[in-house]
Amino acid sequence: MFCCAGWLVASAAFISPLCALSVALFSARILQHMILVLVAAPLIAMGLPRSTQDRHPWRLWVAAAAFFLALWYWHMPIPYDDTFVSTPLYWIMHVTLFGSGILLWRELLNHPPRWTGQALAAGALTFVHMGLLGAVLTLAERPLFSWHLTSTQVWGLSPLQDQQLGGSLMWVPGIAFFLWTALRSLSQLWKSLERTRPA
Repeated sequence: MFCCAGWLVASAAFISPLCALSVALFSARILQHMILVLVAAPLIAMGLPRSTQDRHPWRLWVAAAAFFLALWYWHMPIPYDDTFVSTPLYWIMHVTLFGSGILLWRELLNHPPRWTGQALAAGALTFVHMGLLGAVLTLAERPLFSWHLTSTQVWGLSPLQDQQLGGSLMWVPGIAFFLWTALRSLSQLWKSLERTRPA
């Protein structure tokens, strides 16, 4: 059920008017990305098989590193602008960002209690670097993305205002979702300790 819901959310992010709007507004593109990595990806991850017999902590850190690289690379000015003039790059961006998001959420949401500390550390580092990127975009003194220099005014936003809105959409929700993950991991650890506590 979770997996189907996640794919429905992801499909909506690509076929709704939001997708077309993301060509004109940086904030719409960021909203699309946040829907994919903070809503669709964890739903899909929650629907994946829960077996942890062959899982190792290094997978958590590989997934966290892959998500870090995808998030930062595709939100740098040149790679970001290039996705508007190259269909293959556009889809590579979404596959790597969404795919790494699913892998990361799978590890954060489906780990043995003994890995709680590492899951908390990886989640904390992820929301810190996502928040940092959001802050950089929000607090920048000038527009960073040339593609949107002439496309935002029709929507009543200057390029800088559009960028600041997009940065805020990345900054605040990211912290909230990863805080939820941390609380969930701690809750699972507490339940595990309760089960092993002698009567």
